[in-house]
Amino acid sequence: MVGRVQTVNGDVDPSVLGITLTHEHLYMKFTHFYKQPPKQIADKFEKGFSLDTVGYLRQYPYSSQSNLLLNDRDSQEAVLNDVKAFKEFGGGTIVENSTEGLERNIDFLKTVSSKTGVHVVAGTGHYIADLQNDVSIKNTKEDIYNHMLTELTEGCVDYPTVRAGFMGEIASVWPLKDFERKAISAAGEVQAQLGCGVSFHPHRDPQAPFEILRLYAEAGGRVDKAVMSHLDRTLLETEKLLEFAELGSYCQFDLFGTEVSFYQLNETVAMPSDAQRIEKIKALINEGKEDRILMSHDIHTKHRLIDFGGHGYSHIINNVLPRMKNRGISQTTIDKITVGNPANWLTVKF
Repeated sequence: MVGRVQTVNGDVDPSVLGITLTHEHLYMKFTHFYKQPPKQIADKFEKGFSLDTVGYLRQYPYSSQSNLLLNDRDSQEAVLNDVKAFKEFGGGTIVENSTEGLERNIDFLKTVSSKTGVHVVAGTGHYIADLQNDVSIKNTKEDIYNHMLTELTEGCVDYPTVRAGFMGEIASVWPLKDFERKAISAAGEVQAQLGCGVSFHPHRDPQAPFEILRLYAEAGGRVDKAVMSHLDRTLLETEKLLEFAELGSYCQFDLFGTEVSFYQLNETVAMPSDAQRIEKIKALINEGKEDRILMSHDIHTKHRLIDFGGHGYSHIINNVLPRMKNRGISQTTIDKITVGNPANWLTVKF
């Protein structure tokens, strides 16, 4: 059977994807993760985006309710402009990771793809248990399995003429909740049947990626078609990263552009810089793992969009890839990481 990639505007040959961002959001809601700002600067979060507040928002992005809405009219226009810039600077494909609990919007994804010429691949599955509604949280593993299988092979529940192109992001906290264990196992069973790709969101604990991959593999899922997201904020020690890489999944560094002094979602650790992310990637390359690396930004808030003073979806192309070349990473390897690996992961044949 001929391999293909299932985008929101139809199937395409993997060879046309170009530079691919494998973990982004174009439309979602993240208000569940709101954090109170420090008292001494609380007033800076009361009047929205302006030149005198954007610096505070960059450091404390989860202290603004508006910033956590990537689904209002202002953000939709900003996302569209940003994806146009991504295309202009050489981008080809965006993998959209919004699943049940994050308010995926297929119609908007189609609009963005049609107006920009960027291929958009939609995911299927469920985010963390805490964001599930009263109906979905009661789903059995069979229900979750059937939901993903249907969206991959027939059409999405909210847009029947569009098929999802991968499972993800399949998300969990730590320790794993029962619903999340069911979702991970269901993903393994679907992958074993269809051969499609899957992307996992681990919690901010170094044990989480290992446990997720174990449950997935025990359910029959191929490890080489799995992506472990957010490793740049989860496996901070190079030794632990290399240990995980030996298991064979894709190791994804998807917080490029996020450089803060105080990481609100895990206050006990320091968020690495882009330079440190590149060094982790180099460590994997030195171990012969260049075919297991993926890169992205995980944009999920307004402040990271160009129209709101952020770096945008083109940050990796414009700012990170030149730095990688300066650090001795060849263009051949860069092309493998940004073009070849994503195409291999997204290709399906069912």
